Amino acid sequence: MIGGVPGVSPATMVIIGGGTVGTNAAEMALGLGAHVVIVEENINRLRYLTEILHGSFETLASNAYNIARAVKEADVVIGAVLVKGRRAPILVTRDMVRSMKQGSVIVDVAVDQGGCVETTHSTSHSDPIYVVDGVIHYCVTNMPGIVPRTSTIALSNATLPYALKLANLGYLEALRSDSALRNGLNVFKGRVVNEAVAESLSLEYAPFEEISQTS
Repeated sequence: MIGGVPGVSPATMVIIGGGTVGTNAAEMALGLGAHVVIVEENINRLRYLTEILHGSFETLASNAYNIARAVKEADVVIGAVLVKGRRAPILVTRDMVRSMKQGSVIVDVAVDQGGCVETTHSTSHSDPIYVVDGVIHYCVTNMPGIVPRTSTIALSNATLPYALKLANLGYLEALRSDSALRNGLNVFKGRVVNEAVAESLSLEYAPFEEISQTS
């Protein structure tokens, strides 16, 4: 049991990444009574999390030593790493997985970007888990798909303003006037205009601002 019972310690949940996914995972785990360890490279983000979270938790700066030490003691590891436009970095190695307790669990939410655990490979809702070195892996791509109605409404709420801007201004003027739309653009006029995507695919990068001037 995540929260334990009288006389039995609660589970230790290690969350790698303190962004939106990591923060929500921490809130859920703390609400269930778990002891939570949050690993994050941004110290300012860690300061923020210490202000908004309540319960039994600690924060660690992200480095190989801290991750290895935390993972070894974990009952559950949540991979919540996101690098926009790039493959997720491998932060939990196979050796770290081998050091974990038998029957412990890894949930790699970063699987859609390749996963941040070396032993990750994608699974489906119909066949969600596999075991490596005695550790249960849950690496389902598109995890929100398990609650399609809720996730669709949430996604629609977030994307509708951009759809309206595209409809009202046209795609080119909308891109020129909205940096958020530009940040989500990968290819324009046959050129890769997202620097992170170009770098990860070893393709030539072309700034949108330069190409759009000729349109």
